[in-house]
Amino acid sequence: MLRVLVSGASGFIGTELTRQLREDGHEVLELVRRQPRAENEINWAPTARILDSSLIDSVDAVINLSGASLARLPWTSSYKKEILRSRLQTTQGLAEAMSMASKPPEVFLSASAVGYYGDRPGERLTEASPRGKGFLGGVVEQWEQAAQIRPAKTRLVTFRTGLVIGNGGSLGPVIALTRFGLGSRFGTGGDIWPWISLYDEAAAIRHLLTSKLSGPVNLVGPTPATSDRITRYVARRMHRWYNLVVPTFAITLALQDAGPELLLSSQQILPEKLLADGFTFRHRTAEEAIDAFLMKD
Repeated sequence: MLRVLVSGASGFIGTELTRQLREDGHEVLELVRRQPRAENEINWAPTARILDSSLIDSVDAVINLSGASLARLPWTSSYKKEILRSRLQTTQGLAEAMSMASKPPEVFLSASAVGYYGDRPGERLTEASPRGKGFLGGVVEQWEQAAQIRPAKTRLVTFRTGLVIGNGGSLGPVIALTRFGLGSRFGTGGDIWPWISLYDEAAAIRHLLTSKLSGPVNLVGPTPATSDRITRYVARRMHRWYNLVVPTFAITLALQDAGPELLLSSQQILPEKLLADGFTFRHRTAEEAIDAFLMKD
């Protein structure tokens, strides 16, 4: 049993992760920005980087899931600053607290994103691939660098997450539109979306807790899927029409930077490190991932 400190525990991924951790028998402490309502909740102020280092002394692992949602649209200039600021503040705050602890945790798992790679049609991307162009590439580079100030003895993993398929997250707007009969193809529909099921996202993070992996790790499903394959199957599974096409120019005009980076980027990303480390995916295709959460919907 491990004692695990989690930031962002109440979020889309955090809720499923804490459920799985507790199911495994681990003790989970949750960092909250409000007044604590339970014994396992600890208040902290990431904007001021205030966190009691003695708390860090008592835990075996720290998992950082905090950061402003990328699904909030549009990305205004002020919100783009918040996307970066929210990630740097929480990551630096946790890493600094570990550096001041007399007994740093054995492992620090810090969230990251596949936005690091940018739009790379026709390429096979692994953890060894260089950074791509775009706003998110710059955010991820600084985000991962902020985690590096943790103590040298603490194993660091920056897990780069793709489109998480579940009831929420970046797929939420697609689900909402489809539910109202507005299921749409985005652009040509041929862009590859690096997806992963919500269950496997949390399971992979659990795997990384006791793995020996370090550095960047791609958290994406093993079978690539185009955006049209994903959105079309969502409509089919929900028994809704799928007759609309949102042209590329309209996406860019309406969503500005967020459109090309979230909906029109093509990224054939491979979970090379996870597979080599023996991780087994429960949902190996996008269709299996969609079925899994729609059965609960």
